[in-house]
Amino acid sequence: MKVLVVGSGGREHAICERFAKSTRVTHLYCANGNGGIAGIAETVDIRPDDVVALADFASLNNIDLTFVGPEASLALGIVDEFCARGLQIIGASRAAARLESSKAFAKDLMARHSIPTARYYVASSGSEAIDVLSSGFFGDELTPTVVKADGLAAGKGVVVAADRAKALSAIEGMGELVGEAAASSIVVEECLVGKEISLIMFCDGEHFALMPPTRDHKRIGEGDTGPNTGGMGTITDDSLLTDADRDRIVETIIRPTLDGCKKEGFPFRGILFLGLMMTDDGPKVLEYNVRFGDPETQAILVRLETDLVDICEAMLEGRLDKLFIRWRKGSSACIVLASEGYPGKPRTGDIISGLDAAAMMDINIFHAGTALAAAQVSENELIGASAEPRYVTAGGRVLGVTAVADDLETALAWAYAAVGKISWPGMQFRRDIGKT
Repeated sequence: MKVLVVGSGGREHAICERFAKSTRVTHLYCANGNGGIAGIAETVDIRPDDVVALADFASLNNIDLTFVGPEASLALGIVDEFCARGLQIIGASRAAARLESSKAFAKDLMARHSIPTARYYVASSGSEAIDVLSSGFFGDELTPTVVKADGLAAGKGVVVAADRAKALSAIEGMGELVGEAAASSIVVEECLVGKEISLIMFCDGEHFALMPPTRDHKRIGEGDTGPNTGGMGTITDDSLLTDADRDRIVETIIRPTLDGCKKEGFPFRGILFLGLMMTDDGPKVLEYNVRFGDPETQAILVRLETDLVDICEAMLEGRLDKLFIRWRKGSSACIVLASEGYPGKPRTGDIISGLDAAAMMDINIFHAGTALAAAQVSENELIGASAEPRYVTAGGRVLGVTAVADDLETALAWAYAAVGKISWPGMQFRRDIGKT
């Protein structure tokens, strides 16, 4: 079987790693990949947002299965393009991708189907959002609120404002932060209080299969301080959700969501991600994503024991309810190592040291923003690529150091021990993943 993975980050490296372990996969491609992915897959120089070129590639190369990582590709309709050509692909349709590509659409769908979420207001402009806040709709000057760009914003379009002044500042700066297109309309929400949980599932349009619950750490600074990022680390641990909470989420959120999608004409097939707040009133939806999270994927897939190809086929054939998916018992942790300057403009081009020493430990190192050093590329050309690769930083989030163990404390200890072997100038990471 020939498999194509679309994307270039740590999430896609983890997905590729699972496909590479399958005895059914004879050739693995990734478009457009990164330095680490190139070690296990043939990288293809096609951007993830060039959906027509990707479909052309899949047709010409007789790709049997394509798996989509990034939300932008889904929002652009890559699944619709592939399906129109009779190509097998895992991902949400353009219509279903609106659950993530438009915060306003998602909130309105929740309202239509009585899915518990925060009270909200959709403003068609920044000035309207300011007027709503100033009117006292969400409380007085000291009331915390959440400000969200309506469109896709690479994990940077959400600001949790401690008071009205900070919320007003967030509204005024949203266009500069995420781009005018993403901030053309703004969703303002009440600020929910509780513990955040992420719950991700495989879906086949009718049935679903849950993955281990995860908790992500979005802010750049320890103690959950500083600006939001795409994610600085994550854990999986079964204790994050009780059986009663899981059952309540299924009945009040998952089934109504999937039923709602089906009733509105876009049955959900692909990966559905629930960002949840466990409040005193029960679980409520913070956001939907329509793909694997990053870095949640890294921590989840290291625990997957069932062949990912088998799961994909069950999704495509509508028989997820007939497949028993095996997960390694225990816990996992992923620590993200980021470049200096992230989540703003990152410094890039620094040589990464210590990867060989870290790789000798019982961990996985997933590459997110790396490239082969220019000198290494030249050296490989001369000696037939026999030298150990040397990598440089090529993005904000660079590596996801991931460990799985029988308990969370051990998984964290192993991951941080490996982090201690790796370095480059300005490397930053949080030392409290799994502690907050």
